[in-house]
Amino acid sequence: MSDNFTTTTTVADLLAREGQEIGVSRWFAMPQARIDAFADVTEDWFYIHTNPERAAAETGWGGTIAHGFLTLSMLSAMAYEVCPRIEGSSRGVNYGFDRLRFVSPVPVGAQVRARFTLAKAVTEKPGEVTLHYGLTVEIEGADRPALVADWITRQFLD
Repeated sequence: MSDNFTTTTTVADLLAREGQEIGVSRWFAMPQARIDAFADVTEDWFYIHTNPERAAAETGWGGTIAHGFLTLSMLSAMAYEVCPRIEGSSRGVNYGFDRLRFVSPVPVGAQVRARFTLAKAVTEKPGEVTLHYGLTVEIEGADRPALVADWITRQFLD
């Protein structure tokens, strides 16, 4: 597990937090440099992300916007700040999403943060805990979120 986790908890304590907000991450900046780096890594250079002049002229957003998948990929960093490490966990993995919607574009220069709620924690198999997080990625100063999702992770216990 990463040393980025800020708190630890037991499985029993986490199970008791079902239905509760776990926390809110700090704000993460979405400058053009981050958007361009993501475009380079993913080879998605569509002009709405990488060409400020054309995006300003041809879209209603006034400039470029972050890739939806860039916003989605920031969830790991956000989760490290908010979601507790389970005592005795040797590793954790992404298990997928039951629901994911990109609600609003994230304009270049905006800041985003995630709000996590533990919807459900399941201990069906010995040594495993499956966590279902309801989350919203907020855009600072915006009425609508960037994305909403039901994210599933799995923790493996020693």
